[in-house]
Formats: sequence, structure tokens, C-alpha cells
Amino acid sequence: MAKVIVDWKTLYSFVEDAFMGVGIPREDAKICADVLLESDKRGIESHGVNRFKPIYIDRINIGIQNPVTNYEIIRETPTTAVVDGHDGMGQVIGFKAMSLAIEKAKKYGMGMVAVRNSCHYGIAGYYTSMASKAGMIGMTGTNARPSIAPTFGVENMLGTNPLTIGFPTDEEFDFNIDCATSITQRGKLEYYSRIGKATPSGMVIGRDGKPKTDTDQILIDLNTGEAALAPLGGIGEELAGYKGYSYATVIEVLSAALQQGNFLKMLTGKKDGKDVPYHLGHFFIAIDTEAFMGLEEFKKTAGDILRELRASEKAPGEDRIFTAGEKEYEVWLERKDSGVPINDAVQLEFIKVRDALGLTQYKFEWEV
Repeated sequence: MAKVIVDWKTLYSFVEDAFMGVGIPREDAKICADVLLESDKRGIESHGVNRFKPIYIDRINIGIQNPVTNYEIIRETPTTAVVDGHDGMGQVIGFKAMSLAIEKAKKYGMGMVAVRNSCHYGIAGYYTSMASKAGMIGMTGTNARPSIAPTFGVENMLGTNPLTIGFPTDEEFDFNIDCATSITQRGKLEYYSRIGKATPSGMVIGRDGKPKTDTDQILIDLNTGEAALAPLGGIGEELAGYKGYSYATVIEVLSAALQQGNFLKMLTGKKDGKDVPYHLGHFFIAIDTEAFMGLEEFKKTAGDILRELRASEKAPGEDRIFTAGEKEYEVWLERKDSGVPINDAVQLEFIKVRDALGLTQYKFEWEV
């Protein structure tokens, strides 16, 4: 088999039906599918349908993630809330939490919601885009299973912990920076493994303090503690890896301390050698631009800043300077009328899911 383009209608329908097939209610399945496929719309293959089966369906099937989400507000003020997700679907929890933060921001100028006992919530940029569409500045972060070693360390302690910020502009696309505080993330390594690519030197450190490049072995070693991701900046201090390490620590604290959730080694997903829920924490912030000098004024100034950056002098041999969200918007323009390229490994996973759930109404392009 080779890569095949699958149209959006088929993808949305299949993913929703598959999620419902493992017990997720219809409305929640729609949210989960929308978050998942938004990643593919932006060209972020590491968090799209590549993770459909192993991260969500498999975890539900082995009992470490609940298909029915019990979203419980356990503490609330006019501008803040603390939510317990009870190990439900992270996408549903994230959607409801950011919606609540936006609702509070509309009334009081700012809103923040802290979440505990959640699961992987997909691309963080989905939630900041929710804020941007509402005319707001959005921020979110999440902790994750230990992957990053502190600067001068070799033990995986921190998650890849994305720091994600988005805001509206007067252009066709919003500014949206969605990236891990590690130099790479586990999802990217999983993608490298699928396509048979070695990990570039300097991204992963072994217990011996040396870089590791064998992607398949790295994915094993990350789980056994024999390897760790380098923080943003890279291994050691010379390239300022301590900055990524410190930002990852900030996200860890905001994803655990406000909501009294789990952190660091508590997030391994293992106990006594058995798989257990991850109990992740998230936070969501919405800031209403109308509470300052107004939405249109904000969008114009933000757009002016971004355009001036892109118009600055380019390095020799470079055609363009980009701002965050621009490349993703261009991927969407390329894919909106066609669909998502699905590689061999994911094609096989789609077939396994379809056959296991009896979704016989689906026959994929690569089977013709």
C-alpha cells in the first residue's frame, strides 16, 4: 500500500462512528473527531489520525480511559474554575473547559479554568483557536507522561508540556503558537517510527549522557527510563536548554498545583507494572480584547506586527519569513478540497478498527 488521500466527509464520519463504537456518546464523539482532524487540517500529522487508534481507542479498550466523560466543576469563582475530568475524553474536557473560560472572559474580561484527572486532549492549538474565534487571546498548557530530562540530567521527569498561545488578527489566519517545551515530542517520534526515519542527534539523551538516534529503540527506552527528550534548546546549557526546561516546569506547576492534580512521575500511566489512567492536568486562559482597547484595534495592531516581521530582511537563500499559524493555514488551503494523506500503517489501523467494530459500511480507497 502507498499513501492515499481520504476525503474529509469520510474521515469525519468514520472517526465519529468508531468513537461511538467504543462507547463515546454522539455529541462527545463529534468533539473528539473535530479536535483530532483539526490536527490533520493543519498538517500536524503527529497528533492527527496517526494517533486515532493507539492513543484513544486502545486506551478505552484496555480500561484506562473512560468513554463517557464526567465533567465535574468542583470549585468556581466568577473568573476561575477547577474541573475534575474523572479520566474521561480529554478533548471533551478541554472543549468544555475553554468554553467556560471564554464565557467568564466575556463577563469579566478574563477567565481561567484548571483541570485535573484528564487524558490526552489532542492539539493544544485547538483550544487557543476557540478563544481567537471568540475575539480573545487564548492560552493553554498540559502536563504529560515523563519524557524530558532536566538540564544536566538524564532521567525523564517532565512531560513535553506544550505552552500554547493564540490570538486573532486582521489577516485570514490567526496567530497560533502550539509547540512542546521539549526539542521534539513523543508524537513526532512515533511518526518517525511509522515512516522509518532516524531521530536527529541532539533531541534525545541516553542514561550515559550521549545522544540517541534509533527511533524505535528510543520509543522503548522512553518507557523504561533509558532515554529522555532534551528540553527546548537541546542537551546541556550551551544552547540554552535550561530555558525549555524552565518553561516545561512552569506548565507542570500550572497543570498540577492550582487543581491539586498529579505531576512528574505520577503521570507514567503505570502502577505495579500495570496500565492505569494518566490523570493529566490542563489549564485554559481566555482574555477578552474588548476589555482593553477593543477587538478591531487589537487585530489591526497584531496584524501590523506580524506583517512587519514577515517583511523584514531575509537570510540568504530564504524565500519567506513566516509567523506562527501561517504554514498551518497554507496546509489547510491545500487540503480543504481533497482530504488527508493516510500512510500504510494508519490504513491498517483503520481496517482493524472498522472490522473490530463491525463498521461494514466503510470501504476505503486503498482496498479498491
